[in-house]
Amino acid sequence: KMDVYRPRAALNSELGNFHATDYVDFLSRVTPDNAHEHARSLARYNVGKTGGDCPLFDGLYEFVQKYAAGSIDGARKLMTGQNEIAVNWAGGLHHAKKSEASGFCYINDIVLGILELLQYYPRVLYIDIDVHHGDGVEEAFYVTDRVMTVSFHKYGDGFFPGTGDVWDKGAGAGEFYSVNVPLRDGIDDESYSNLFVPVINKVMEVFQPSAIVLQCGADSLAGDRLGLFNLTTKGHAACVDFVKGFGVPMLVLGGGGYNIRSVARCWAYETAVVLGQDIDENIPYNDYYDYFGPDYRLHIKPTGTENANSREYMENVKIKIIENLRQLNGAPSVQMHELPPANFDAEDDDDQNEAHWRDKKRAEAEFYDNDKDNRM
Repeated sequence: KMDVYRPRAALNSELGNFHATDYVDFLSRVTPDNAHEHARSLARYNVGKTGGDCPLFDGLYEFVQKYAAGSIDGARKLMTGQNEIAVNWAGGLHHAKKSEASGFCYINDIVLGILELLQYYPRVLYIDIDVHHGDGVEEAFYVTDRVMTVSFHKYGDGFFPGTGDVWDKGAGAGEFYSVNVPLRDGIDDESYSNLFVPVINKVMEVFQPSAIVLQCGADSLAGDRLGLFNLTTKGHAACVDFVKGFGVPMLVLGGGGYNIRSVARCWAYETAVVLGQDIDENIPYNDYYDYFGPDYRLHIKPTGTENANSREYMENVKIKIIENLRQLNGAPSVQMHELPPANFDAEDDDDQNEAHWRDKKRAEAEFYDNDKDNRM
């Protein structure tokens, strides 16, 4: 059911499909040993600041190359039709900007993956269930109607990154294609589902995505060191299962998570969910078994945190979002370039799939601006 691939290192040119060339070049050259030679650039690009959230460490560039390539190549697996779902738990770093690191994120693998998908799929839906707003991805696609971004996150009280109000809805051609669901502390499984299901149902109805990218940040789980939500692994995974149920090609990514025991539990369980595989509640013995005591169980329980999201507040947020989505007259048609992805680095045994992609050229069952209606 599952193929496992060893990640390669993304090329500078691939990272440059979104990020500024000078920023990529800086990341490739700076190390803790030569940091004194890059003092101005470190400040400019928000890397290595004392007490900052984007530290400089040995192997930084290799790290970003690997996690970015995982998302890029995951997108390509979908484009060739080789896989219906691709998973990169090392990815999902949604805060990185075009020329700046932010929030533990240096390269925005999500944007790079979406840009790959847009070379084949007319419309891509991005869904973010991290406790933090997916600001870097929203910003990258804020003025286009080919990508809809939907972020469920804590908002207010100065919580990082401070963006993602329900009124932030995109601009220009992208107006109403940025969807923000601002939440308060302590939201539980039931309350989360009561918003997630109707919002995503409406999004699927009006946008009709050709592919989906789902960021599964685990800092929205109960007991996270930074997050203040109260979701269980089952509640979090229910979102993954719900999106999977639409049967649209899907790239599943990781994200935040500051309780490593909860993160491991969550993404192990969600891997089973995308596979449609039941797994035992008891964690099997492994090299890290002692980390999961004292109960050694897969699922985590909610804490006693109060849910600050009243029914009235949740209903008002839902009404506003649905009203915004009703402003859209339907899924946009697009002009598509009949070109393969730049730098398609197929493995030897994937050559046939690459040829298949070149033959298909465009996603099936789609109407493009230069098409004629068969009835005309």
